[in-house]
Amino acid sequence: MPMRRFGRPGLIGLAARTAVVAGTASAVSGASSRNQQQRAQSQYEQQQYQAAQQQAQIDAAAQTAAAQYAAPAAAAAPQMAPPAPAAADDMIAKLQQLASLKDAGVLSETEFAAAKQKLLS
Repeated sequence: MPMRRFGRPGLIGLAARTAVVAGTASAVSGASSRNQQQRAQSQYEQQQYQAAQQQAQIDAAAQTAAAQYAAPAAAAAPQMAPPAPAAADDMIAKLQQLASLKDAGVLSETEFAAAKQKLLS
């Protein structure tokens, strides 16, 4: 029967202990990293959701403002008959307002074309 050593472990025992410690450390590190990534992804998705909600509210407010602007302008234009020089200046101002609304993204290309056609006719 071989004699058993007491005291410090041999080379194989030291290698086995090192492997166990390293494996445990990498498992803990990997789990921690995954949890951190999941938290970051969840936070990113929450921010994207909130940004989409804000954008939807802004779009709805812009469409409401555009509809309010287009309806009174369309209803008021046929009723009023201003003098000819003022009408040309007024039409240019309205066309510039429509262009600025389109550039700001409030009006789409089709809405802009319809409002312009209505204004010019």
